[in-house]
Amino acid sequence: MASLTIALDAMGGDDAPRMVVDGMFQAAESLAEARFLLFGDRAKLEPLVARHGEAAKGRYEIRHTDQRVAGDEKPSQALRKGRGSSMGLAIEAVKQGEAVGAVSAGNTGALMALAKFALRMLPGIDRPAICTVLPTMRGQSVVLDLGANVECDAETLVQFAIMGEAYARTMLGIATPMVALLNVGSEEVKGHDIVREAAQRLRDTDLPIDFKGFVEGDGIGKGDVDVIVTDGFTGNVALKTVEGTAKLIGHHLRNSFEKSIWSKLAYLVARPAITSARDHFDPRRYNGAMFVGLNGIVIKSHGGTDAFGFANAIRVAHQLSAERIDDRITEDLRHFSAAATAVAATTGAPG
Repeated sequence: MASLTIALDAMGGDDAPRMVVDGMFQAAESLAEARFLLFGDRAKLEPLVARHGEAAKGRYEIRHTDQRVAGDEKPSQALRKGRGSSMGLAIEAVKQGEAVGAVSAGNTGALMALAKFALRMLPGIDRPAICTVLPTMRGQSVVLDLGANVECDAETLVQFAIMGEAYARTMLGIATPMVALLNVGSEEVKGHDIVREAAQRLRDTDLPIDFKGFVEGDGIGKGDVDVIVTDGFTGNVALKTVEGTAKLIGHHLRNSFEKSIWSKLAYLVARPAITSARDHFDPRRYNGAMFVGLNGIVIKSHGGTDAFGFANAIRVAHQLSAERIDDRITEDLRHFSAAATAVAATTGAPG
């Protein structure tokens, strides 16, 4: 595989820049052909890089900037003064073709604003969506939007479905992913007009999308389908609920096994199974959400992750770049638009 360069915002995240540098070197071990542009304060980065000795020698370059986007900075402020920051320069590297993707654990709103301004949207896409993979009882599922768009119309949800389907084919390796809209019930008459209209459009499309209709909230964890589509308000609430529930279960498990000598002995017996379950649900393994719909790959890492989690976000950027996710989405949208226009010409309905 040809060398792919990933741009990294070294100053974004709770434990940056150490977490970013260590994550880069972890990713470099498994991505032997990858190269990296590291944007941040050279005085802080060089000592951290030096700790890794000769590892990944010649495969990374530090580009200095002493500007960074603060965690509480408003998107409008980032647009005015953040283009010369570590975050802004990482995105600019993608725009200029120096990198195939950018990864940041910094301010989500600022990252979205800067990325949308610099990269613009793919043809046929109105809004970007935050898209990621979550663990399920069946394995993994793709969920979007996770917070970029509080309100969506039917056309936007259809676009999300097309992008999510392409994402699942790329990241999960599923030839024909099952797609559904998140709703308050699985019956066709349930939900508001927007979600029902989006469902009808997806049923009518001739794209090779295995549309399953509606899925309820519990279907996320059960893995009823491969792609779950919703607006950003509902998606973000669902994501935070899943994260909170996982922490709640972990908290009670720890307390239960610490209650007595017998429960501690029981933990020793059950430890292999508990470790396996913990690894499956480890959020660091799923770290790295893509802003799908942009004309370029931008990955948002969780701000509180560690080097292991950040390395996974880098791998997500690398895989999506190698599989040319944007080309897949563009082709599907072109196909969908042509089909919609043909139907409109036949029926006299607006396209």
